[in-house]
Amino acid sequence: MTPAAFFVLTALADQPRHGYGILREIAELSDGEVQLRVGTLYGVLDRLTADGLIVLDREEVQQGRLRRYYRLTDDGVAALDAEAERMAAGAGAAKRRIAEGRRAAKPAGAAPEPPTAPGLAGGLA
Repeated sequence: MTPAAFFVLTALADQPRHGYGILREIAELSDGEVQLRVGTLYGVLDRLTADGLIVLDREEVQQGRLRRYYRLTDDGVAALDAEAERMAAGAGAAKRRIAEGRRAAKPAGAAPEPPTAPGLAGGLA
């Protein structure tokens, strides 16, 4: 799944949205890191529709312009969930490897790193 498709599906996970609403939601979800162009968005919407992951929910005329609202299908929810799980597993593997690399690079006899997670009453665990 492309990052653009992932963010479009994520933007539609909680409610149907029209194109501009999807673009705004993606920018918010990604803290401004992902900003799709309109042409890219509609290409992704076409592919996701063809794949059965989203459907046209409704059309409304607002200020003389037609707005098409899209929503996830059950297959879209399943695909988004599977991709989120895949990404989380990959991130976990990366974190473990980083930690292993840091431990391996530490000189023999070096003091252990202090714990960073707070315990009860704000003290260190």
